[in-house]
Amino acid sequence: MAEESRKTSKSIPPYMKALSGSLGGVVEACCLQPIDVIKTRLQLDRTGSYKGIIHCGSTIAKTEGVRAMWKGLTPFATHLTLKYALRMGSNAVLQSGFKDLETGKISHHGRMLSGFGAGVLEALIIVTPFEVVKIRLQQQKGLSHELLKYKGPIHCARTIIREEGLLGLWAGASPTVMRNGTNQAAMFTAKNAFDGVLWNKHEGDGKALLPWQSMISGFLAGTVGPVCTGPFDVVKTRLMAQSRSSSGEMKYKGMFHAIKTIHAEEGIRALWRGLLPRLMRIPPGQAIMWTVADQITGFYERKYISSAPLS
Repeated sequence: MAEESRKTSKSIPPYMKALSGSLGGVVEACCLQPIDVIKTRLQLDRTGSYKGIIHCGSTIAKTEGVRAMWKGLTPFATHLTLKYALRMGSNAVLQSGFKDLETGKISHHGRMLSGFGAGVLEALIIVTPFEVVKIRLQQQKGLSHELLKYKGPIHCARTIIREEGLLGLWAGASPTVMRNGTNQAAMFTAKNAFDGVLWNKHEGDGKALLPWQSMISGFLAGTVGPVCTGPFDVVKTRLMAQSRSSSGEMKYKGMFHAIKTIHAEEGIRALWRGLLPRLMRIPPGQAIMWTVADQITGFYERKYISSAPLS
């Protein structure tokens, strides 16, 4: 009995969770960058230049070249790698504080709080500055490199700091914190629930999900957040994309002012603009990331926690 209790109390260490998340992030970024470019362009389109996802993608490829669909890949891939490492690692650390000391189990309440905390940390430390650079690069239109204001990620970051100050890299931090915190609270809770309900998989049981099982659980877990956090994502993008006018003024003064302005000028539906490409990117992205991450953590479980076979 004591041996069984010790076995159930074992869990995957945070550094393994961080490693699995970072490797999953690299694969996700390379696969889904074009959808992220389209999402950003649609959210910044105030004049109706793009008629939809397909028209937006074909227009970018036709006028700017196919390579433009991967604009901002370097900061995006770096940002995803670091973000997932921090997200998965910090979530594991936070969850350890909510675990029952005797059973090693964590409540749904504790899982949601851990996810929210991980989302807040990633938003402030990694997501906001990287996304500011990524969005500034993605919103640039034109084929001539010489005519572009930002020549690359490093030049973009330096220009923002010079013109707007260091805090310019944290433009849109408030909606980003709300978006990421809510997203991760929902995602970690949903992923654990789907794994248990669909595949009878629980952390530390020594089972390793097959890739297609991880893909289904990850995809389903990734659908909840985008619908709930659409307005935060639109506001985040607008705040990050704006720069000071010639008079030194900013159109949007903050998160609540941006929500109010967008609603007044463009209607409430504008607050969910870009939702479809988000749903095309985030659930598949979570499917890819969890497929990679679960294989790594599953290998660790089989080798160091239990010798149970594949589920």
